[in-house]
Amino acid sequence: MTTSPVDATTTPAWGELLRHHQEFRGDLRGWFAADPGRAERFSHTTGDLLVDLSKNLATDETFDLLVRLAHEVDLPERIEAMFTGEHINVTEDRAVLHTALRRAPGTQPSLVVDGQDVDADVARELDKVGAFAEQVRSGEWSGVTGKPVRTVVNIGIGGSDLGPVMVYEALKPYGREDLEVRFVSNIDPTDLAQKTADLDPETTLFIVASKTFGTLETLTNARLARAWLWERLHAAGAIEDDHDAKQAAVRAHFVAVSTALDKVEAFGIDPANAFGFWDWVGGRYSVDSAIGTSLAVAFGPEVFRELLAGFHTVDEHFRTTPLERNVPALMGLLNVWYTNFLGAHTHAVLPYAQQLHRFPAYLQQLTMESNGKSVRWDGSPVTTQTGEVFWGEPGTNGQHAFYQLIHQGTRTVPADFIAFATPAYPLVDAVGDGKAVAPGADVHELFLANFFAQTKALAFGKTADEVRAEGTAEELVSARTFSGNRPTTSIMAPALTPSVLGQLVALYEHITFVQGVVWGIDSFDQWGVELGKKLALEVAPAVSGDDAALAEQDSSTRRLVEFYRTHRA
Repeated sequence: MTTSPVDATTTPAWGELLRHHQEFRGDLRGWFAADPGRAERFSHTTGDLLVDLSKNLATDETFDLLVRLAHEVDLPERIEAMFTGEHINVTEDRAVLHTALRRAPGTQPSLVVDGQDVDADVARELDKVGAFAEQVRSGEWSGVTGKPVRTVVNIGIGGSDLGPVMVYEALKPYGREDLEVRFVSNIDPTDLAQKTADLDPETTLFIVASKTFGTLETLTNARLARAWLWERLHAAGAIEDDHDAKQAAVRAHFVAVSTALDKVEAFGIDPANAFGFWDWVGGRYSVDSAIGTSLAVAFGPEVFRELLAGFHTVDEHFRTTPLERNVPALMGLLNVWYTNFLGAHTHAVLPYAQQLHRFPAYLQQLTMESNGKSVRWDGSPVTTQTGEVFWGEPGTNGQHAFYQLIHQGTRTVPADFIAFATPAYPLVDAVGDGKAVAPGADVHELFLANFFAQTKALAFGKTADEVRAEGTAEELVSARTFSGNRPTTSIMAPALTPSVLGQLVALYEHITFVQGVVWGIDSFDQWGVELGKKLALEVAPAVSGDDAALAEQDSSTRRLVEFYRTHRA
């Protein structure tokens, strides 16, 4: 592995891609008509996922050149460096080992990094999380009045919230009716107030997820939750209003995901009930660590281990499969093609599964916090555009919102469509609508008909002659014409199981990594989030009434704070 990134723009493959782009004319209609084997040749599998790349704006030559580029920027070497624990997070001098969180138990030889047996550390913490989850699920763990836990409230932000809430929503069919998890992340007091409004304090357990136990938003919400617990328990006559009773309540109703045991104990949580993870796990890569404690409680340790096994399946594919058939590598390289050669700025993720309604938000942090960088890992300026704006909504909601732009707008928006053959809830419309929906129709089939139709429409469009053939008035022909050549990737699996969900998340983790390698950036730091947080602490006194602090602000900030102070009710 080189100490400085290879400048992709100086490689022979980049030059060939520039030449290829100058000659490139997208023609999905023509390509499919001339090449009956295109769909089969451009479709690949990893684990349970079928990934069809055939409706992308790429030819065999495009893929060949992108794979050449990957070799010339040392992607295979960088992959192995990550898996073996080299310090590829350069700015923080850390290994990047989220893949170690889901290695198969008993794998030999053990993974030893910086003199530490990583496999043993992970197994020990995972066993601890599993044992705690079983205690809660069985009723052995109880609140201060002896009642079992019925609601878990996960308090975290960023990766300590987006990952767990996404997985919880996706796997809800695997949960229990008598055990609910809620998530509090926003420092806006509305979030905590609404999430706790109808809860019984005697059956509520809080999980405070903060590696350093110093995250402003998380600790503020944790203190508010602690005050809520004390107030409600006292009002119910469950505890006395004294120090010892309050401390006992905190120990029965709070646990932590943190390695800062001194701060955990100072808060009142028993350090024995703190679950840790390591500095080689970035927050946005941490859902399969102890950050997933709420998930282990909600679904049970076995389901959580199935989730981890799904991650590992794609990890092994990514590490061992030649780039020509390596699904995360090919998808990441396609994203480079769209970003750096075809001028795309955004990327849509459109799951045709309501359970994945938080998946696009999860990917926003994963991709944009990882690759939203303007310097390379050696500190030099980037030489290309980097990052994409990820966004999306579940189908068919998006069809009635923003699909108009994707179909007929002036921007190229690559889109990933995700669907599952078997639904969690196989409902039938017994009545139908007398038109498109027949009585007794399988609603999931109608749903997937939209999934199949949208990628077909985006790829092949509708010509002016086809519009005219339908009898459309000439003055409306142009408005009803669809250009096609709108790129999509289709991802399908038999069902949304814990393993399949893990496969999907790992797929996008590695796609993100591939793009970062091509661009020569450190995809595992996030210094961009620091400045605003630091300035918030400096502005806070001005907001609270400190005129001297207010005078130090710029004129815009000063006027905004003055407006707030004038109008605060």
